[in-house]
Amino acid sequence: MNDTPQLKTYDMGDGIVAFSTTRHGGVSTGTSYASFNINPFCGDDPAHVAANRELLCKELGIDSRHLILPHQTHGVDTRIISDEFCALPDNVRQMVLEGVDAVMTNVPGVCVGVSTADCIPVLLHDPKHRAVCAVHAGWRGTLARITHKATVDMRAAYGTNPADLVAVIGPGISLDAFEVGDEVYEQFAAADFNLDYAAERREKWHLDLALLNRELLVQSGLDQANIRLSGICTYNRCDQFFSARRLGTESGRIYNAIMIEG
Repeated sequence: MNDTPQLKTYDMGDGIVAFSTTRHGGVSTGTSYASFNINPFCGDDPAHVAANRELLCKELGIDSRHLILPHQTHGVDTRIISDEFCALPDNVRQMVLEGVDAVMTNVPGVCVGVSTADCIPVLLHDPKHRAVCAVHAGWRGTLARITHKATVDMRAAYGTNPADLVAVIGPGISLDAFEVGDEVYEQFAAADFNLDYAAERREKWHLDLALLNRELLVQSGLDQANIRLSGICTYNRCDQFFSARRLGTESGRIYNAIMIEG
């Protein structure tokens, strides 16, 4: 057994650790969870989840209380992770992170991340104010413009100017694999998304959530040159990355995270 988590890493600036976990380097078992999953909300064995979490903390060189993972609900709520949050009892921390789809911090040594398995993860770094954020953007979150809201909330919390932000759009489902019903397409059209380049009609509509989130970032004020797409389709690469559409919703999750080195 390889007990070192295999990570897809991103260069987002000096002193920044940013990554997406792959399926490899953990202790979870079975087709749907093998082998690296730290999400406790998807049906995996709690003992395996805890062991994988410890492996990741060891790899990052941080205390387990500094590994932040919210319980996402496809909404637009964000949370600021402060020193005070890290000192809270576990049950209170869990309550604060309930129903949260983006987490941000300016505390060195605190790893903030979101879970995905086809949805789009967006990682943000403000190099001027030394602040970072992780965003979970499924189709509902994208429709509600959570990526834009995260930039607004970073400005309120840290004084972030979106023009200074560096962004990575991590592994997620591609246009080829993301088939949706007419009702989903019509919601995006009614919400004034530019679908000329991010939607394609085949037997059903297909949407490109990564491009839609890139457009939200540009509209928020980011320089397009500072936005990088991983280009990884989770549906087509489910041997490396978890995909709920391939494996079912009772399956592991990718942890997409960013941390200021302590």
